[in-house]
Amino acid sequence: MKIKYNSPVILTYSIISICVLIFYSSGLLTRYFSSPAHFSFSDPYFYLRLVSYIAGHGGWGHLMGNLMIILLVGPLLEEKYGSGKLLEMVLITAVATAMLNAFLFSTSLIGGSGIAFMLILLSSFSNIRAREIPLTFIIIAVLFIGSEVVSTLKIDRISQFSHLAGGFIGAGYGFIRSGR
Repeated sequence: MKIKYNSPVILTYSIISICVLIFYSSGLLTRYFSSPAHFSFSDPYFYLRLVSYIAGHGGWGHLMGNLMIILLVGPLLEEKYGSGKLLEMVLITAVATAMLNAFLFSTSLIGGSGIAFMLILLSSFSNIRAREIPLTFIIIAVLFIGSEVVSTLKIDRISQFSHLAGGFIGAGYGFIRSGR
């Protein structure tokens, strides 16, 4: 039996995220692996950080929580949509979430939670058929949105905004890609 690199986008993201947490100090993590807090189109790092923040995490618990979801759901979606389309969706979700966050808030994002929630809602579109909305999608959406709205009432360092943005982008992508 041989080991297969079966999900290049998801596995590469996971390995990069683990390496970032192992090798980067908090100063470098903040400089290179957190989303921009404001628009700075003349700064070349602005463009890098629109995507790189999804590889930075606040600690092992944060990373493991995201990777459990991403490694569970991601390979199935990569097989269904293909590596190119899934990479496109990850990049669109990362950039859109970072841009919206910089426009609406004055704080930075860190971590792949938006990607995890994008994958969760995208996965509920796996068996969509003409003129049908899967009940699983409705249940997941209600639970997801409800829990994130309730979570906004707590004072913590978690960006429910990135969760919601990732989820909505994933749902939208699933709807558009399904051709319905």
